[in-house]
Amino acid sequence: MTFWKSNSINISSISIFVVLVLFSLSACVRHDKKHVTDAVEDRAAMPVLDAYEVTTLISDSGITRYRIKTDSWQIYDKGNPPHWEFPKGIYLENFNPDFSVNSYLEADYAYYNEPAQIWELDGNVHSLNQLGEKFETSQLFWDQKQERIYSDSAITITRETSIIQGIGFESNQDMTKYTIRKPTGIFPIKDEQ
Repeated sequence: MTFWKSNSINISSISIFVVLVLFSLSACVRHDKKHVTDAVEDRAAMPVLDAYEVTTLISDSGITRYRIKTDSWQIYDKGNPPHWEFPKGIYLENFNPDFSVNSYLEADYAYYNEPAQIWELDGNVHSLNQLGEKFETSQLFWDQKQERIYSDSAITITRETSIIQGIGFESNQDMTKYTIRKPTGIFPIKDEQ
């Protein structure tokens, strides 16, 4: 009889332990499911591509025309609007047919609105056009559909013989024909010879 009694106590203890373990596991499982569900529900906030240290070449009609370098490239295909982000900056080169660098554009941050085809470049934006003119500004927009570049920020353009400063400008996408909205100064560069 004593043997039966000790077994019933052990069975009760084991039963309580099993119930507690199952309850704990079911709570954990519910929590994990909720966590996964929250991530899927906010799909627009998740990049479909999150790449690091990227260098890629872009061709046009079978000819390599551009090289993009970036430390971080994120593509949000479900974002509103769908967009690309370059949170650690971007460097873009344009090549001549002989693969020499024709022009370049760089910035600390870049955002590309895919449906509108508009680039927004922010922070230490530097560019060199095919004429050798250097552009420096804090913000720049490139509208690929309208093939124009523009900014409302202060800009400095360094040419071979002068430096032009102003606020706001508009240009063709090659940055060879441009207008400064509010020029603040034109300074000649002294010839050291």
